[in-house]
Amino acid sequence: MVPADQGGGVMRTDLLAEPMAGLDEALAAVDGFDRALVGGLLRPQPAQAADLNGLACAVAGTPLASRVVEAADKAAAGAASEDHFVALAAARTALLGSVHDALMTRVDEAIGRTRGEATASTPGERHMVNLLAAARSWLCDLARAGWQGIDHEVVSASAQIVSSMLPDPSLRRLATLLDGFAAELAASCPGAALKRMPVRRWGDVWSRAMLLTVPGAADAPTTAPVTGRLLPLGVDVHEHATAAQAQVHAVFEPADGSAPRLVRASVSVPKPDTVVGAGVWQLLRPHMSLLAAAGEGRSMELHDMPITAEGDLIWSDEQGRPGEPADAFATARVVLPTATAAQTAPLHRHPAGIAVPVFLEGYAVHKDDDVLTFTAAGHGQGLAVDTDRVPTTGPLTPEAVALSNACIGLLRWDAGAFSIQPLAVETTVRKKAVAVHAGAWAGGTADKTGAKAEKAATEAVAVLRERAGRLLRK
Repeated sequence: MVPADQGGGVMRTDLLAEPMAGLDEALAAVDGFDRALVGGLLRPQPAQAADLNGLACAVAGTPLASRVVEAADKAAAGAASEDHFVALAAARTALLGSVHDALMTRVDEAIGRTRGEATASTPGERHMVNLLAAARSWLCDLARAGWQGIDHEVVSASAQIVSSMLPDPSLRRLATLLDGFAAELAASCPGAALKRMPVRRWGDVWSRAMLLTVPGAADAPTTAPVTGRLLPLGVDVHEHATAAQAQVHAVFEPADGSAPRLVRASVSVPKPDTVVGAGVWQLLRPHMSLLAAAGEGRSMELHDMPITAEGDLIWSDEQGRPGEPADAFATARVVLPTATAAQTAPLHRHPAGIAVPVFLEGYAVHKDDDVLTFTAAGHGQGLAVDTDRVPTTGPLTPEAVALSNACIGLLRWDAGAFSIQPLAVETTVRKKAVAVHAGAWAGGTADKTGAKAEKAATEAVAVLRERAGRLLRK
């Protein structure tokens, strides 16, 4: 929202609001295919056949064209095979990938950021083909039944497949995806009784799982060792009933003096559903020392830390040690504008995955029906603030965001518009600049609210461990 030479992140909010040619048409084709999945493809109706044809038309002129036309025709006749369903999933994924690429091109133009070259991945292993085929068969059964036709018998057929996959690390990602998908579907059975359903989400999960059943699709990411200084920008926390993940967004300065790079480091853990909010830090903290550094406002010195071509650090505490104090807002003002970003791998290209670190300053905050908007001087178009994404694991609150004058956040796209997810804000208290970070409690805290939440979580975990021990003794 301010010029790059003054530390700006989003320079042209007006560009983010401009319409993009072909975007609505691509999303409409995806929505049409998702509608076809609702009723199932065992005995498709004319409306479903039209939606399948719309998907095929949307990829005309691409290498997928002939296969998708054949798959759409077979599916419209109720005679689609596994290969045909794979082709339809590939077409849907390609369309959303094109939407992702168009949005990222617009983002890079708006903030003036350069992006690195794409890197080929290493072919994955081709073993356990029988389990992949079994998973693909189950997903095809789901497509034939449709979301309105699911029942416990159809959904439970995945249980044996998942249990057979989980011991194999190379299949664990697909197994976890199938397990979570089956659990969500089971909680929604019978499908015929559903008044509302997450059609786009289930279409996303089904398509991704279908493509991961293709041997070699889950290619191992290309990694290379890096040495240098890591400057944390902020921590994003994803919390679910049985799992939690912390993702640290940072700028990496290579020791060889080459250009800074935008990177991420993540840690995920299972958790009991009684541990919520700030309590999840005690589950995450022991697995990644970077969380403590981010919470304390320190840099990390990395030595031969593996990093993927997409900018994801494969974190190892043995290859990173705490460095000097590093203020995130100083990093955002000085280093972030010069950092390059990595390309996204083909299977990861999806609009929902867009999370671009940006720095905003010199804006006015407007509130309308509980919706916050950042508007820069001289720009009529504001940027919506997604306060619903602010984690409950730290001191950052929507109220603090509303009083801010500078913000480090993630630029996201949802429901047809860009928005900003705050990771940290700077505000003025008694004429002094005060920074409030979502990850401030990641390394521990003396704050009363945070300490109280951690104590409650500690007690809950202790009770669960004692009960688990009692069951094991029996």
